[in-house]
Amino acid sequence: MNNDYIIEMLNITKEFPGIKANDNVTLQLKKGEIHALLGENGAGKSTLMSILFGLYQPTSGMIKKNGVEVKINNPNDANALNIGMVHQHFKLVECFTVLENIILGVEPTSGPFLSTKDARKKVLDLSEKYGLSVNPDALISDITVGMQQRTEILKMLYRDNEILIFDEPTAVLTPQEIDELMKIMKNLAKEGKSILFITHKLNEIMEVSDRCSILRKGKYMGTVDIANTTKEELSRLMVGRDVKFAVDKDEPNPKETVLKVSGMTVPSKVHKNNAVKDVSFNVRAGEIVCIAGIDGNGQTEFVHALTGLEKMSAGKIEFKGQDITKSSIRDRSKNGMSHIPEDRHKHGLVLDYTLEQNMVLQRYWQPEFQSAGFIKRGPVREYSEKLIEQYDVRSGQGPLTVVRSMSGGNQQKAIIAREIDKDPDLLVAVQPTRGLDVGAIEYIHKQLVAQRDKGKAVLLVSLELDEVMNVSDRILVMYEGELVGQLDPKKITVQELGLYMAGAKRDKVPAEV
Repeated sequence: MNNDYIIEMLNITKEFPGIKANDNVTLQLKKGEIHALLGENGAGKSTLMSILFGLYQPTSGMIKKNGVEVKINNPNDANALNIGMVHQHFKLVECFTVLENIILGVEPTSGPFLSTKDARKKVLDLSEKYGLSVNPDALISDITVGMQQRTEILKMLYRDNEILIFDEPTAVLTPQEIDELMKIMKNLAKEGKSILFITHKLNEIMEVSDRCSILRKGKYMGTVDIANTTKEELSRLMVGRDVKFAVDKDEPNPKETVLKVSGMTVPSKVHKNNAVKDVSFNVRAGEIVCIAGIDGNGQTEFVHALTGLEKMSAGKIEFKGQDITKSSIRDRSKNGMSHIPEDRHKHGLVLDYTLEQNMVLQRYWQPEFQSAGFIKRGPVREYSEKLIEQYDVRSGQGPLTVVRSMSGGNQQKAIIAREIDKDPDLLVAVQPTRGLDVGAIEYIHKQLVAQRDKGKAVLLVSLELDEVMNVSDRILVMYEGELVGQLDPKKITVQELGLYMAGAKRDKVPAEV
């Protein structure tokens, strides 16, 4: 009977200091099925998959493949068992090409030399077969996250893996890329691959999965057939309560202009054209303006220029009536600009610092946290404990937890807590709910609306169509570095928004509103 299952994880328990990440969890994967693993941030999903991939050893429990017990001591063992994984934070070498990343570790050689001819053919054949178009010669540092993810998938297929683990695969993708990925996953399952799909996006589970296992706070809550369940039922199993999918908010009451961007142009690092072309708009106090667009259309460069991470080649930024075009990042922050960055690892956190150190990254020099050049540990601890409680940031050792060891969603909550607590005049929120579960998304959307209702200006940059439609008061669509539409979320459909995002429709956007 057991051979129905290609992989069985039986009674897996994994303990870390101060936390049981997995508490007697059993997961059974059938051959050729797409099996979703659902749970809140920090429910233990990534830990369970990391055990299957050999990154962690279970404290107790066993793993079977095709009914036979196996030991997976490291990822090489996993690969030998044909288990592959696409991690939530991609494991790619930035300065290598796509092809070099795919063959890394299994390089084809001819004598002492690297021979990539056959490898390139295999990669192109695979990308053709599964609809994963990528340019094998592009550098990882130059391609969009969607393309990086395709590279990761090709890496698994190149190694002939038959059990594919996708850890939060859609957290970084646009709606169109998500549709593509869903097709790719169905194709893979059709070809006999078995897929474990970690996510907390209920729509996606309903669309592609055959079965779904649910974890809550490290415990196994059960497995359901997708054909016989609903989104509401899944969210109840996951969070333990009913979740509201709609965002509650009153009409906006915009006041004075807080941010005015005129003619912003930012050069591209990737090609000769500009990444941002002559962009002008404003954001007023008491409104949420959303910049929507498909990834790689200049939003990243735009946000970097706005927050001081990159220089503009032309244009002007006025913040609260002052020209801040040349101000430093710290000056912008001190003046009342907060930034929830797109890449939480690169620009949001110092991963090897503790949670409390990360909470005061932009304020440690203030008198309440330091005296004569020494940090006051007591106030820092108190402050960070207050934020941890207020924003429900879960971690094994509270303020002393090293941030690297926290789940992605809890890292995100820590950044949001820090940025909102600065009580900014302008909150720049880039993909603020990327990788968060429905309960946490509901909470963060409330926070954004609360900032707006306190008379703050909120600039949201998002690829999530639901978020764009539900949270924003005004939508600006960015396509190939230009603003191509200004839309009212109450008056347009998701399909129409998609057309603007794909560049199929465009209007002239007035700079003054």
